[in-house]
Amino acid sequence: MSHILMSGVGAHGHTNPHLGVVAELVDRGHTVRWVIPADFAETVAEAGAEPFVVESVTPTSGAPWPADPIAGTALFLDELEHVFPQVEHLRPDLVLYDIGGYAGHALAERHGIPHVQLSPAMVAWEGFETDLADDLAFRREPAFQAYLARFAAWLHAHDIGLTPDDFTGRPARCLVEIPEVMQPFADRVDPGRYRFTGPALDRRGGEWPAADAPLVLVSLGSAYTDQPELYRACAEAFAPLGWRVVIAHGDHVTPADLGPVPAGVELHRWVPQFAVLGRASLFVTHAGMGGCTEGLYQGVPMIAVPQAVDQFGNAATLEGLGVARRVGTDATPDELRAALEWSQTESVRARSAELRDRVRAEGGAGAAADYVETLLP
Repeated sequence: MSHILMSGVGAHGHTNPHLGVVAELVDRGHTVRWVIPADFAETVAEAGAEPFVVESVTPTSGAPWPADPIAGTALFLDELEHVFPQVEHLRPDLVLYDIGGYAGHALAERHGIPHVQLSPAMVAWEGFETDLADDLAFRREPAFQAYLARFAAWLHAHDIGLTPDDFTGRPARCLVEIPEVMQPFADRVDPGRYRFTGPALDRRGGEWPAADAPLVLVSLGSAYTDQPELYRACAEAFAPLGWRVVIAHGDHVTPADLGPVPAGVELHRWVPQFAVLGRASLFVTHAGMGGCTEGLYQGVPMIAVPQAVDQFGNAATLEGLGVARRVGTDATPDELRAALEWSQTESVRARSAELRDRVRAEGGAGAAADYVETLLP
């Protein structure tokens, strides 16, 4: 069978969404080698891939990424410059690459190898430059123009005939791994370039014990977890109602920081989120795309607490879909209780179930693998 290269990034949000697709391809007999930093080698190996461990300049697992959009964008170029020399000798039959997996994309462009982008986030739509003019204002700043010039010089030096914008934002082929309902202006997305396969969660495993009380999961991802006051407010809001409160506090907060918690509250550094959501009746999330996707797939109403980057837009989308209420990181126990009561109404629970069925019908890992196989020699 074929040899496939998956070019990844050392971040949960750029790794976990692709695990199901890779596992499906491996099950079909293909060899998948995954370019990844050491922190994620075990994760990708569990999906059946062969880790191709590279030295990386991206933040290590759990460390915060730059909040400044120019610094965050430039970090992917830094990674390209650092990782490409480590992979340029490879000649796979096909390249899959995350939206930040620039080294794999560059390898494919330079040597004429078939390639497909895997997007764990929203994609471009016709007219997005105008719709997002305020958000993209940083592109006019001198620092961003300098970044574009550096990127263009690198592409030219490596005989890749694309502009930086074409290279990063206009893939020849892209499988979109988010639910189509989370895509802004989905009717204006180019179907010749982008194919919605939905989240590849149909193979996601993990176990979590059932409870004799309704369960709420409080999890703010891996990088935006330094919110001890919010965790305390959730414990105070939900535990007295008889709910089982599971708090995944991450690396930036310890149980000692939270002090004594009420009965019925569990504190964990990490939990198998997808499995817990399978038991949950409510999800308090930072509204990262991964969390939004898992919540929708499991049909769980949400309380969204956005903090950065795309989380504010994701939270607004969830609210518009009728399955989430947005609160701030300074939300009081009373505000959180009111959001919980809203989330458990019949209309919200029915809407969550409706979207769950729609998301699962998109095809996930199987649909993505079917498309990839059409491009193999």
